[in-house]
Amino acid sequence: MEKNNAASGRDPAVHSLDHYALTVPDLSVAEHFLSAFGLSVVRQGDALEVLAEDKRVWARFFPGERKALAYLSFNCFAGDFEGIRRKLLAANVTFASDAAHATAEGLWFVDADGNLIQVKAGPKTSPDSKSPPKNIHGPADVRGATLRNLIGQVRPRRLSHVLLFTPDVSRAVAFYNDTLGLRLSDRSGDAIAFTHTPHGSDHHLLAFAKSSARGWHHAAWDVASVDEVGQGAGQMAVAGYKEGWGTGRHVLGSNFFHYVRDPWGSFCEYSADIDYISAGQPWPAGDYAPADSLYQWGPDVPPYFIHNTEAE
Repeated sequence: MEKNNAASGRDPAVHSLDHYALTVPDLSVAEHFLSAFGLSVVRQGDALEVLAEDKRVWARFFPGERKALAYLSFNCFAGDFEGIRRKLLAANVTFASDAAHATAEGLWFVDADGNLIQVKAGPKTSPDSKSPPKNIHGPADVRGATLRNLIGQVRPRRLSHVLLFTPDVSRAVAFYNDTLGLRLSDRSGDAIAFTHTPHGSDHHLLAFAKSSARGWHHAAWDVASVDEVGQGAGQMAVAGYKEGWGTGRHVLGSNFFHYVRDPWGSFCEYSADIDYISAGQPWPAGDYAPADSLYQWGPDVPPYFIHNTEAE
């Protein structure tokens, strides 16, 4: 049953990320990285479909000359679809139904940075409440940690959020608020900003970081505990993917994290216990100093973490 839709009087807004799509030079390389990360990868013609533990498709990878965002797909309630279409018309967006990778489903348009975006009526994939993290603590007189040789592969439960590079963070936030109804969660000036949906979602569904050009920074995948964040980092190091950032804890969003650098200079993040903003709940969005905007604890940020390879 559709919940929290336009009939409630709320401004029309998307409720979820459906999936993201990237182009990459070598699908075999992508398949190795994603499988090592703990995701299921299915070949579909000349593309890859990427599934998490929940068995739904969260990403697609297509062959291309270089790594780049092919498109982002958002879902909305059916009752919000027409209202969103009117907002897109009012914003004078460029519709792009004939773009590469576009389908007949929903609306396709270009955002303020030139990224291809799809919006369609579809199921709510963002959570309806905060999932409590897995309890990793044992009682007295019992060994709390699992033996190392009994740890299985970490398998992300779902996609949590994505972060894009943009030349203008404020413009990007305003665009997605005006067209898709995403709301500011927190920011640090024009360096970084985080947005959520008013229908209930993690602290950020879509985030933006300052760069000289548009680009893809990372996809964050939800796991059950901080232990799984660390275990995921270990399994990727064994697979040969040792570069990244973490393990640590963010301030804005509060989640435990470990970022693994992918073969194209962007990242996949293991994320656990992120803040949650309930449907209709006001959130005190703040503007934080850089020192308070990135991490509460963890290793120093490597220089390549904020490098946009697509700006080269």
